[in-house]
Amino acid sequence: MSDGTTDEKIKGMVSKFMEDPSLKEEGKQIDVVLESVKQLYKKKLKPLEKAYRFGEFYSPMLNDADFDAAPMVLLIGQYSVGKTSFIKYLVERDFPGMRIGPEPTTDRFMCIMQGNNERSIPGNALASDASKPFQGLNKFGVSFLNHIECSELSSPILKKISLIDTPGVLAGEKQRVGRAYDFPRVVEWFSQRCDRILILFDAHKLDVSDEMKRVIEVLKNNDNIRVILNKADQVSSQQLMRVYGALMWSLGKVFQRPEVLRVYIGSFWDEPYKNTENIPLFQREREDLLNDLRALPRNSTLRKINELVKRTRYAKVHAYICNHLRNQFGLFYKKSKQESLLKGMLGEFKLVSKQHNLPPGDFPDVNRFRSSLENFDIWKFPKLYAGQMDQLDKVLSKEIPALIKILPMVEKQKAEAALASGEYDPEPGSNPFGASNTLSASEPWAITSAMKMKYDNVFNEQKLTSGGKLTGANAKPYMLKSCLPAETLGLIWELSDMDKDGCLDDEEFAVCNYLIEAIKSGAMSEAPSELPMALIPPSKRSITKAAKDDDFV
Repeated sequence: MSDGTTDEKIKGMVSKFMEDPSLKEEGKQIDVVLESVKQLYKKKLKPLEKAYRFGEFYSPMLNDADFDAAPMVLLIGQYSVGKTSFIKYLVERDFPGMRIGPEPTTDRFMCIMQGNNERSIPGNALASDASKPFQGLNKFGVSFLNHIECSELSSPILKKISLIDTPGVLAGEKQRVGRAYDFPRVVEWFSQRCDRILILFDAHKLDVSDEMKRVIEVLKNNDNIRVILNKADQVSSQQLMRVYGALMWSLGKVFQRPEVLRVYIGSFWDEPYKNTENIPLFQREREDLLNDLRALPRNSTLRKINELVKRTRYAKVHAYICNHLRNQFGLFYKKSKQESLLKGMLGEFKLVSKQHNLPPGDFPDVNRFRSSLENFDIWKFPKLYAGQMDQLDKVLSKEIPALIKILPMVEKQKAEAALASGEYDPEPGSNPFGASNTLSASEPWAITSAMKMKYDNVFNEQKLTSGGKLTGANAKPYMLKSCLPAETLGLIWELSDMDKDGCLDDEEFAVCNYLIEAIKSGAMSEAPSELPMALIPPSKRSITKAAKDDDFV
């Protein structure tokens, strides 16, 4: 009976989570911003790229699909870690071309996308479809296109994101067989276009093969990587702690970066948990992961704006370089002049940088640029007119910042709706002597998502209760490591335990760490007598406000 209940809870959970009504207004704002970004590119930047053949020096010119495509999530992992089962868990159904098994069963890249009609699209047709953002894959040739397929189906989560399943990374003797294409290079191409990269590990299989190392090598500079420790319900709590530690040690050796990767722990498939003692942890981790995926459309919009800014800066420098070189030619001896310019390209770069006050970091690699330029007659490039650069400067200084301002309006509208519904009291109530301490839903939390992620990793390493909280006795050894006076630590505990239950949840633990670090760094001279409004998590502001109101009844 319990299994049936669990199945019922699991079924539809992802779709209900992704269909949050509060996201509809944000989706409309995102659509407006993306359409504006697309028009900016078409009208202001694309004509310049076409005139100076920018796409043949850098990346191909963009089409509508590059702007309209849903955010993409790339899944990577060794064979039999549960990548395909994870996708089935998210879409809540089987999909065309799906194969699951203990050995390498996914022998091709699978693009799982939203579609009204359920169908599979072969790789060669997929790379020729202008409505899909995969035309750039043609450069890998037929040998790769025979190993990619698109699966279209209807699912609530696919309306928000697209999923890219990859062949299982080979290990041991299987690595010697090789592939018909350069697997790491293809992964790199997808990673440059995906908004989230999920690397999956099996709780029973943490080894990192040579091919996995090569894949991680091309990914290590990406800041959008998350890790999933899958099949965690098949080990006990004590074993899970050891597995988590071993995984972090392995990742530290391979990634060689100071930041700690966010690791989601759970068992992401549609079967009941085998080991039930960690269910509260798995549920919180599942919610955090779904929250992360749900935020991707907004983050994807910011990424696309950022990519447009980078592309505009590169195109601006490219046009200045081509125009400068073009102006060096006379009526005669054009071939010899071109050879001379190609040899002294580094010096020409310096002249252009100085003449137009352009940062050297915006210039291309000189050898790569020279190699591409050899295929063109430089004197045939069109003349650059002053008004063209003024347009690009206006895009960078005015039009793009105006678009970025639209996105925060969504949060403001949510706050106004909350005030209108009475969820938060707009009148000063927490302090009867002034309005400075009003608890506002729209006030941003001082603890950023990056800081919260760091604190969560530490929190999950502590000895938590079955309800996923940290008791005072278990928190004491950790807090004492800060070497702050016991009196100060006692006050920090009182401030952090906002619901006064004698334990800290993940948000309260984050506040505790924030205060400790602020005092140790000198940002705060001492612990405040009252927790500042910006440090109170938005989810607890109504609780804190009610508690303060009771003090003045």
